[in-house]
Amino acid sequence: MKSISEKEGTKIIKKLIKSVKWFGIILILLIIAGLCFPTWTPKISNENSISELRKIKINETDIEVMIRGCNRNNPVIVFVHGGPCCSEIPYIRGYQDLLEQEFTIVHYDQRGSGKSYKFGTDYSDVTSTTHVDDLIALTEYIKHYLHQEQVILIGHSYGTYIATMAAAKEPELFCAYIGIGQMSNTIESELDGLNKCIEAAIEAGNTDDVAYLSDLESSISKGNQITPRNYVRKYGFAARNIDENSDYLKGFLFGSEYNLLDAIRFYTASGKYQDALIMEALKNPITDIVTEIDIPVYFVMGKYDCMTSPEAAEVYLNKLTGQAPHEMIIFENSAHYPQLEEKEKFYNWMCSTFAK
Repeated sequence: MKSISEKEGTKIIKKLIKSVKWFGIILILLIIAGLCFPTWTPKISNENSISELRKIKINETDIEVMIRGCNRNNPVIVFVHGGPCCSEIPYIRGYQDLLEQEFTIVHYDQRGSGKSYKFGTDYSDVTSTTHVDDLIALTEYIKHYLHQEQVILIGHSYGTYIATMAAAKEPELFCAYIGIGQMSNTIESELDGLNKCIEAAIEAGNTDDVAYLSDLESSISKGNQITPRNYVRKYGFAARNIDENSDYLKGFLFGSEYNLLDAIRFYTASGKYQDALIMEALKNPITDIVTEIDIPVYFVMGKYDCMTSPEAAEVYLNKLTGQAPHEMIIFENSAHYPQLEEKEKFYNWMCSTFAK
């Protein structure tokens, strides 16, 4: 076996140090590029299309808005994201390609969330009421900007908490309200989700999970916490046909709408403000706030959803009063994201219900 001389060893070490140094420089440059990389949403080639990603001033704060559609004269959808603080702009474009053919879709990052989060600003005083006022102001802006008399309002998950209040407060702004993963009596919904997780754990023979989840019933019944979302995901009650966490990661790394700095904004905002907004909704269920909506109301729920209970949502829908029809739609192969998990079915339903 040939030995390495001291001189040769020194050369090898120097080469390694040089390689590590260059690797470090390249890594730093990539991080800087990721932080500063300009963001955009790809153009749509149709003659009267619209594809915009920009900030607008709403109620004296900058709100990030993405507007996409093949024909700006198509019916308009204003989509209210959930979380709280979980913008869908980073990944949603891959799921709404069909909808863009027949609708103009407006997504926005709520105040203090995602690209609408400004470092150094305190958003601790932002409540659901703040978000409702922003949504109403945004809708008025969109109506004027796109020359539309009314828009279709869609809320998802926590976004339904905001959107339901907006639909009840200013029904003349909207031609219909769609609640996807609709919030209802929060405690009833969380207990329903807890029991389904316990049943799934029993079926899987996971006795430790059964014991842990069973111990949470008292705390959830008192409105002190929600069913742990890691267990909801573990037993297939969050998403069955998509991987939303993977979608976020791909959007942050490879999407054009978010850069690395935006991803940092996203996680900073959710870490700081998500829990307070969740507890507000837990202590003040939407069923106590909104009892009447005077526009058509549709609750679109995934059969396997344990983030928001389809059963509790149906009870709420049946108690809602108003002079317009209310309808429950169940997607049989979905959990909390039926509009994404069964996007073709959702597209067909939207077209048959709303498209011109």
